[in-house]
Amino acid sequence: MRNQRWLGLSAAFVTTLLVLAACQPASSSPSAVASASASASVAPAAFKACEVSDTGGIDDKGFNQNAYDGLKRAHDELGVDIAFLESTAQTDYARNIKTFHDQGCDLIVTVGFLLGTSTQAGAVLHPDQLFAIVDYAYDPAIPNVLGLVFDTKSASMLQGYLAAGMSKTGKVGTFGGIQIGPVTDFMDGYVAGVNYYNQKNGTNVKVLGWDPATKTGTFTGDFSDLDKGRTTAEALLQEGADVIFAVAGPVGQGAMAAVKDAQTAGSEVYFIGVDVDQFTSVPGFESIMLSSELKRMDNAVFAAVQQAMTGSWTTNLYVGTLANDGVGMAPYHDLDSKVSAELKAAIDALKAALIDGTVKAADYQ
Repeated sequence: MRNQRWLGLSAAFVTTLLVLAACQPASSSPSAVASASASASVAPAAFKACEVSDTGGIDDKGFNQNAYDGLKRAHDELGVDIAFLESTAQTDYARNIKTFHDQGCDLIVTVGFLLGTSTQAGAVLHPDQLFAIVDYAYDPAIPNVLGLVFDTKSASMLQGYLAAGMSKTGKVGTFGGIQIGPVTDFMDGYVAGVNYYNQKNGTNVKVLGWDPATKTGTFTGDFSDLDKGRTTAEALLQEGADVIFAVAGPVGQGAMAAVKDAQTAGSEVYFIGVDVDQFTSVPGFESIMLSSELKRMDNAVFAAVQQAMTGSWTTNLYVGTLANDGVGMAPYHDLDSKVSAELKAAIDALKAALIDGTVKAADYQ
């Protein structure tokens, strides 16, 4: 498969996912990709798609695992062979990429912003090797790389509005793993949602843990230490936050434990998950799980495999949006009765306004 000629259209790099979402052509949506490639049959020779994870691991119940779900769907629906290599340290990135190139993978999917440099190096060294990378877009575009990015600011705005509407203390909290764009984009949107709620309702709910204006906030420094997640959430709870939004991969599970302990002790506190519906992916925390922001990396990775199997990119950039189900909001599950009909309706209206462009998260950061 690798001897095929891969063609790509150059795409201008933009710095915010909101702008990306507004500008991205419809052909990048999963449904459009499926339609465009429907006439292309599965390659006569076995097509192999391979994933290189970030350090969170394949069982992180979120980021890396969700991306791999996209490959598993491609295996089930498209008949492709799939493989996975876990990076335990950043020094593993280049080695894992080389391993998969040497094994003859037709598509190498790298998962995470931190793999940007290693993916670029591999793509330049092997121009006949096709790559897709989650959470990265190159400027200028690299012909044999498909960037998979997401308008998480808009989806996080919904969660910020929800958090503000549920808060009794007038304080909500957030923290990140590492201070990089794909993390702070979530936090920016969360703050925007709280600000929008305040404007609409004449309230003054405050966000602890992140200030978009100064780019300062609370970060644990990694995506794996659950103890840091617990202590960070405990500090936010002690400051008065009663809804916690952790953008930190598995570290968030430590934060869940802290919130559940506070709830058990009698506090009315809640947690908002990230990347996947953590009500189902992390059992045992159902009583605190208000909702989760969905970052549909599985849809993006599946779309990348579909495009790769046709022998060409339709664009060098896929943007997951609220409109194309690339990002979204999980149900309220067991806490559904706690969320008023009025608040639900306001969130639905905000989602519609974000999709049609009458509200922009960037205007409320």
